[in-house]
Amino acid sequence: MAFNNQTWVTEFILQGFSKNPHLEIFFCYLFLFFYALALVGNSLIIASVWVTSGLHISMYFFLINLALLDITCTTTVVPKLLENLVEEKKAISFVGCMTQVYVFSWAVGSELLLFTAMAYDRYVAICRPLHYSTLMNNKICGVLVTGLWTVGGLDSGMHTAMLAQLSFCGPNVIDHFFCEIPPILIVSCFSTKVNELMTLVADYLLVGTNFFLTIMSYGFIIANILKIWSEEGKKRAFSTFFSHLMVVTMFYFAVFCAYISPSASYSPEKGRPWLPCILV
Repeated sequence: MAFNNQTWVTEFILQGFSKNPHLEIFFCYLFLFFYALALVGNSLIIASVWVTSGLHISMYFFLINLALLDITCTTTVVPKLLENLVEEKKAISFVGCMTQVYVFSWAVGSELLLFTAMAYDRYVAICRPLHYSTLMNNKICGVLVTGLWTVGGLDSGMHTAMLAQLSFCGPNVIDHFFCEIPPILIVSCFSTKVNELMTLVADYLLVGTNFFLTIMSYGFIIANILKIWSEEGKKRAFSTFFSHLMVVTMFYFAVFCAYISPSASYSPEKGRPWLPCILV
């Protein structure tokens, strides 16, 4: 990745959560606990699916990828956050900041696409069960997962490349606890209108399209469940996608609260409370 020669800032200072040392120690232990919990939980999911032949189906294949994305997302942000919580100077290099932006955006974007793929999988399983083995075979699942990782990477790469070409001549203080596009744009020396527009358009397209497709899949699923005569059949069908519905609802709620707003009106106080829901 090539960086603009006019970039004078070689590192950024992250504000963190609080200037109170006692609170920072509390946050350090809190995030360390949740980070360890996320690593252990996701690793157990991957290991369980890997060693259990009966779980080698599309639903659990998607679950492995979700666990990998969760590990990627948290590992990109939390270790540096923990370091800054115990260090007096909460610095991150320019290259490190751009890397954090790229990997975090890649993981979050890919998760949005993965939730859509998982919703489609549940739609096929409940609404077209006789064709499930054909419509969700290993080849199709592989193509879906490869595609969503690729699209997420390309989208993140475009935004990161545009961000890296901006000039930063000071101040270099980012009012956030990790590197994200909106707070970085604020500290740029020159106009960021193009970056703001591209970020806003991409957010609405990526989030909006996947949200619509996911809701549409759930609509078909619920309509199909309501046609089932027996109460036991309804409960069994509903249980196959209820947990996924809850996870998707929480994730989208956090994403909408934290990101779906113009960069010009970005507020750290608005987005910060919801980001831990995405990270862990």
